[in-house]
Amino acid sequence: MKTIGILENTVQEYAWGSLKAIPDLLGKTNLSQQPQAELWMGAHPKAPSYVVCDGQKRSLMELIKQYPREILGDKTAERFHNELPYLFKVLAAAKPLSIQAHPSLDQAREGFRKESAENIPLDAPNRNYKDENHKPECICALTPFWALFGFRTVADIRVHISKICPLGLADELAQLNSQPNSEGLKHFFTALMTLNEKSKTRIVDETRQNAGRFTHEDATYQWIMRLLEENSSDIGVLSPTFLNLIELQPGQALFLPAGELHAYLEGVGIELMANSDNVLRGGLTPKHVDVAELLQVLHFESRPVTILEAQIVSKNERSYPSHADEFVLSVITVSDRLAYLSPDLRSVEIMLCTHGRALLEDIDNQNTVELNKGSSVVIPAAVRNYRIVGNCTLYKAAVPI
Repeated sequence: MKTIGILENTVQEYAWGSLKAIPDLLGKTNLSQQPQAELWMGAHPKAPSYVVCDGQKRSLMELIKQYPREILGDKTAERFHNELPYLFKVLAAAKPLSIQAHPSLDQAREGFRKESAENIPLDAPNRNYKDENHKPECICALTPFWALFGFRTVADIRVHISKICPLGLADELAQLNSQPNSEGLKHFFTALMTLNEKSKTRIVDETRQNAGRFTHEDATYQWIMRLLEENSSDIGVLSPTFLNLIELQPGQALFLPAGELHAYLEGVGIELMANSDNVLRGGLTPKHVDVAELLQVLHFESRPVTILEAQIVSKNERSYPSHADEFVLSVITVSDRLAYLSPDLRSVEIMLCTHGRALLEDIDNQNTVELNKGSSVVIPAAVRNYRIVGNCTLYKAAVPI
């Protein structure tokens, strides 16, 4: 495959998804009226994109197997064993997602090996590891986007818990006071995750009685009340008290490494990650929660949150600092006065148009593809030079060179 391919992608329908955001992006009517949560662009076995190639519609995963070096480029094919190393998504959250973390590469390989040896089916609800890959990820806001990410300082946690649950968590507060470090944080979180049902109910009830008194002071308590509406008996409703609460503005991004506890709460964003579906959940979900495995994966350190701003690459391309070997996310703005020309060094790229219209031209082969809002394409490494003309905004997934 040596030409630009138009992608047909799978929309994942999860309960927390939006009824409108992804259909509006794609210019389609949501006939089923089911929440549409994620649009997947890539070659993950669960939902690979499809490409029209030589008159046939074939999965991108199959095409990469057949033409690994043409699509990926020699270096990327060799480094990532003839597989596309990233998964590109649009994420549309109308309700909070689960509290979760992702394993490191070594943890993913060991977890996958162990669960496979135990003959746990890949689609079993109690399976933690769906593949052998880690899942660092970057989320970039298209709308105001709320998230929880990384543990707050112990001082912050003590202040918030003292307001909403001073009685039910008195022992845990005392322990944090006597051990205000990462080990104390681990003990505190472990205590929350291993509460018996009676204690959990008592603590959630106390939280419900108190949090509403402070909603005018801090968005932390507003989110606790919202989480209580969706998860009336889940200890995860306390998560805004011990995780950093963040509101990204459009164009701002976060990088989430392995082992960091997080949850997306509300908003629409572009998500780029290593090609994996490994998730270890800790609450705010009816899905499988494996506390012991989650505790093995997590980093128990308070951390400041670094909000990423796009950095200038060229006159009309800006990229987000990538801390991953598998991917880098950038945004391209094309106007009548300024076309986009492909870089000299590049690997396989996937592009999504989020605004406007443009023409994407393979210069050597004189092949032109029309881009409209919601359309996406894969540009193989074998396409040596291309240009984009028109008026549009594009998000590009690429492999760092």
